[in-house]
Amino acid sequence: MSGDLNEGPLAPAATVAPPSPKPTRREQRRQRRRRRKIGEEILAWILVPVILFAGYWAVNSSLAFFGTTPSAVFDQLKQVKTALEKRETR
Repeated sequence: MSGDLNEGPLAPAATVAPPSPKPTRREQRRQRRRRRKIGEEILAWILVPVILFAGYWAVNSSLAFFGTTPSAVFDQLKQVKTALEKRETR
């Protein structure tokens, strides 16, 4: 005598899903392009501020080497501009 008689109906067996088809070459190329673009964007967000900071530092250090400051350079450029404007009005 088995106790199987009081159990309900059996649940259906889990079906194994067929493996998804391999992506085509075109789909693989699109995936590579998308990954490369994302990587380039991340790299750009990192490198652009580094390059700008390095440029700022290079300008300041080169001006300090020559014993001047950016404000002094701009003041001199303004003086040259005003002198040239006065010369043209003559």
